[in-house]
Amino acid sequence: MNKQPDVLIADDDVALCDLLIDYLATQGMRARAVHSAEAALAALEQAPTTPDALVLDVMLPGISGLDALARIRARWHLPVLMLSGRGEPVDRILGLELGADDYLAKPAMPRELVARLRALLRRQTVLAAPDTPADSTYRLGQLTLDAGGRTARSGDQTLTLTGAEFEILHRLLQAQGRTVARATLTEQALGRPLERYDRAVDVHVSRLRRKLAEAAAGVRIDTRRGAGYLLVDDHAR
Repeated sequence: MNKQPDVLIADDDVALCDLLIDYLATQGMRARAVHSAEAALAALEQAPTTPDALVLDVMLPGISGLDALARIRARWHLPVLMLSGRGEPVDRILGLELGADDYLAKPAMPRELVARLRALLRRQTVLAAPDTPADSTYRLGQLTLDAGGRTARSGDQTLTLTGAEFEILHRLLQAQGRTVARATLTEQALGRPLERYDRAVDVHVSRLRRKLAEAAAGVRIDTRRGAGYLLVDDHAR
């Protein structure tokens, strides 16, 4: 029997939290809510097991959701869906740069929120078994990615990647030598269609570039203007 996904919601709108908890229950997810960033950090600290996903509002009393996210990413690797009440693109981009896996503008329809959560949870193999053979390993330069084990290494150094970053790197490695469109990466790595003015994949790619460079992986992600992204061996002629 499949484990019921455990979702932590951090939002100071109590009525919204109650609505989401009830709706998620109808979708086979168990949820609980806290109403400040401090409470979210405490809940993660005290939980016997890490929740399967976190829904984190940007605008929270006390510590902001963005400040909390930076602290969370330093210790935990659970999928994080940011809620941006102001709807400002800068909030969304900053959240992604700090390590959020995806974002959703408020007011958000519960059905859309569930769809985003399912996409995040699929990447963590919580709601579905991985569709990749356990022996699928990709190599380029110093980079090795084990799709079945969901690990990526540069030489002997393990890369610390979010779920979204791992999936994007996986898709780029699968397509070695070919450009992958932004729309394709959004659908395959984030589990949703590319939206107008959507910068999520671009921000994830930017973070990946920094991590690959810091790890001296010997590969780089090139931009093909108007086409997408291409993973390139630094030493290839």
